[in-house]
Amino acid sequence: MTSFPLLSLILWLPVVGALLMLLPLSARTVKVVALVASLAVFVVSLLLIPGFGLFNSRIAGLQLTENMAWIPSFGINYRLGIDGISLWLVMLTTFLTPLTILSTFESISTRVRAFEAFMLMLETGMLGVFLAQDLFLFYIFWEFTLVPMYFLIGIWGGQRRIYATVKFFLYTFTGSVFMLLAIIVLGVVYGRSTNGQVNFDLQAVTKAIQTNGLGLSQTTLRWLFVAFFAAFAIKVPMWPFHSWLPDAHTEAPTAGSVILAGVMLKLGAYGFLRFNLPLFPEAARFFAPAIGVLAVIGIIYGALVAFPQKDIKKLVAYSSVSHMGFVVLGIFALTPEGVHGAILQMVNHGLSTGALFLIVGFIYERRHTRDIDAFGGLWKVMPVYSFLSLLIILSSLGLPGLNGFAGEATIMFGTMKSAILGWPFAAFGLTGVILAAVYLLWMFRKVMMGDVNQNTAAMRDLNRTELAILIPLIVLIIGIGLYASPVFRTMDPSIEALVGPGSKLVATR
Repeated sequence: MTSFPLLSLILWLPVVGALLMLLPLSARTVKVVALVASLAVFVVSLLLIPGFGLFNSRIAGLQLTENMAWIPSFGINYRLGIDGISLWLVMLTTFLTPLTILSTFESISTRVRAFEAFMLMLETGMLGVFLAQDLFLFYIFWEFTLVPMYFLIGIWGGQRRIYATVKFFLYTFTGSVFMLLAIIVLGVVYGRSTNGQVNFDLQAVTKAIQTNGLGLSQTTLRWLFVAFFAAFAIKVPMWPFHSWLPDAHTEAPTAGSVILAGVMLKLGAYGFLRFNLPLFPEAARFFAPAIGVLAVIGIIYGALVAFPQKDIKKLVAYSSVSHMGFVVLGIFALTPEGVHGAILQMVNHGLSTGALFLIVGFIYERRHTRDIDAFGGLWKVMPVYSFLSLLIILSSLGLPGLNGFAGEATIMFGTMKSAILGWPFAAFGLTGVILAAVYLLWMFRKVMMGDVNQNTAAMRDLNRTELAILIPLIVLIIGIGLYASPVFRTMDPSIEALVGPGSKLVATR
């Protein structure tokens, strides 16, 4: 256990910022306080990176662990830890949150205090999911993320916000119920197989399952795998559990869409890596082909449905279904290359799709419409906006030299090397890359090129605040695309322990 609770500091700083919203502050001051609090979290989180050594880290296990008794009578403890699998997802969360809060300076004008408080509390919930090392604590943070997002969409969303909010909540909560049942089963069975005390320590339960299966049959372990899978598949969301996502994205305010796409979808993919694979290695091998099929269907389906959309935001939402299909494909290839690519692509998708929702929000604030046919000729009236939008779109479709290519190419390599999936899955997956180029470039041509119409002629280019939001994203999009090796190196030890030679996922393959 670490002597200084760095992870707790990162985890609870946003809550401190949210509590400051209770002070009698003006709307502008509230936004500044929220921005400063989120920036403080990001700065502190930078201290995590040196511990993993960008160039020579060989630590596979958890670092900076914290452990305190919380509800000892039920075997529930406050356990935190971080490894190469969760590091960059934590960094993605702390990086995107201040940029998203900065975007609210011009887009949110009603109930500002509540909005910024919900944004900060949502950050704590998401960080808690990535840091929790107790099964029950993980579940609490997992469910807690629903509450701020519920209000962000339900209060500040579009005309159909109530429908979208209820649908989002019911889908994700229903899946979580199955996971809760599986968590309780694991904690109780682990207690009975050891000292009789219920225990939800993730590392201890994982070790016990990999050693003797906790005395459970393979059939039971497969059912437990399915229970966890249901919660995570809905959150990703995988086809056919995806129908809540387009409505939630379309009705959410811009800031809500950025965080939903940028971080919250990654909670499900992270769950696969943290729970489904290490807890149930035999079940993961058993179900991998079927999950690979669902992932490929999602890749192609999301791309095909994105193309005919007239609402730019809904087009980007369906593109998320397609792109997250690549992440799931990489995870269940069960190869180091596939998992490397999946984690990198989670970060890439957060940056690129988060940026896409931001640029859609910028023109919506100017025209109050997202209809693709309502625009045209923006390259002439908003050249800076159009150029940065082109870079973001090229990143999202996987152009070599930008971040999207690095993640998708690594996933394809890992899928082709997979003894379980192999080249047919990679071949079908590649069609999604082609289709992404079709619908994204079609959207770019309709919005940016052509003649300037009467309504777009008066639109102003990006202001300094909007540039301050997009430039950091562009820097990372280009930087990761040109040199992703340091990111991969920090993941190597943890991924090798999970799916490398000698791991439970390959030992009996």
